[in-house]
Parts: sequence; C-alpha cells; structure tokens
Amino acid sequence: MLDRHLPGRGLTLGSLHEVIEEGPASEFAGTVTLFAARIAARLKGPVLWCLTRRDLFAPGLMKVGFHPDRVIYAETCRDADALPLIEEGLHQKDLGAVVGEVSRLGLTASRRLQVAAEASGVPALVIRRWWTVAQKDLTKLPTAAATRWRVSPVPSEVVPAGGLKRGRWQVELVRCRGAQPRSWILEACDAQGRLALPSDLADRQEQAQVR
Repeated sequence: MLDRHLPGRGLTLGSLHEVIEEGPASEFAGTVTLFAARIAARLKGPVLWCLTRRDLFAPGLMKVGFHPDRVIYAETCRDADALPLIEEGLHQKDLGAVVGEVSRLGLTASRRLQVAAEASGVPALVIRRWWTVAQKDLTKLPTAAATRWRVSPVPSEVVPAGGLKRGRWQVELVRCRGAQPRSWILEACDAQGRLALPSDLADRQEQAQVR
C-alpha cells in the first residue's frame, strides 16, 4: 500500500531517502533501522551500511528478512567522516543500496548524495540519529532528499490469552515529490520483510466502505 501511494509505485532507486524515528527512545533509532533494512532486503546486491555507533543488531536484521551477510560495514566516529563514505558508496554501481546513519544532513551534503545516487542508480537511505535535543532539532531542517519518512512504534493488539501480537509501526510519509503526505498504522515487518495492515484496522475500513 505504501508503494501504491508513491509516484513510481515504489521508492525511486537513484535517489536519496531520509528516515527519522519518533516516539520514546527515538535516539536509538531501532524502528527506523528495521524499516531501512526492510527496504534494503527487497533490493539485489550487497548493501554498504555506514555506522557511527556499534549497535547494528544482526539478528534484528534477520527478523525483517535481511540477511546480515549482505552487509558491508563502514564504521566511523563522526558525521563528517560518514557522509564522504556514503557518497563514495553511491558511486559503486554494483551495490544494492547505501545506508548511512548521521545526525547532521544539510542541503549541500544532501544534494551531493542525491546527485551521486542519480548518477549510479543506487538508492541512499539516510537514518537520522541523535543524542541531544539540539541534534534532534536538526532533523526539522530541509534537505534535498526525494522522500522523508517518520517511523515510530505504536501499541500492538493484546490477544485474549495474554501477550502481544505482531508489533505495529506508524509510518508517515512527510515529504515526497509527486505525492501527498500520508500516515499509515501497519504491522511491523515479518521474517519475509512484509508490512501489513492490521486485521482490526482493515475490518474498520471495510465497514466504513459499506456504510
């Protein structure tokens, strides 16, 4: 359903896409990491993942259908070092995607990444991360990304026998060239990397259509 809403029926490959986490503990970016991994899992070829923290959890990638053997890790300590790595990776046409984790992403740097992605056809997925409120405020500034997404965890359905069902995410398309902003409540990725509309919400939509 996300693909159907986008102009090309999916994310454009030779473009920069920006993902930001909202909600509690958003500075750890666990949900958007899985969201980006889910996108990367659909693409062919190895994926360059540019890190500034050692917290990429391989079993978590497996849970969304992305095998960690496909990842090429590039670890740095600063955004100033990560951005050139992302740009260099985008020049390698044999990569499936480049994922980068940064706090700062200005117009100049994001334009360079967009140009590099357009030239090679390799998509760039930039995860915005922070530790401080000042760093988080940087995510509100404009960039040259083709799409900007916000993803946050939401309460999952409680089953009658106790426990919880599959996790849920709120996925917001904040900005997209050629498409209107929109928000979805979806079940989190399964082991095949598939998102789904929760059954209880789907039932409400069907009832609304009948009325």
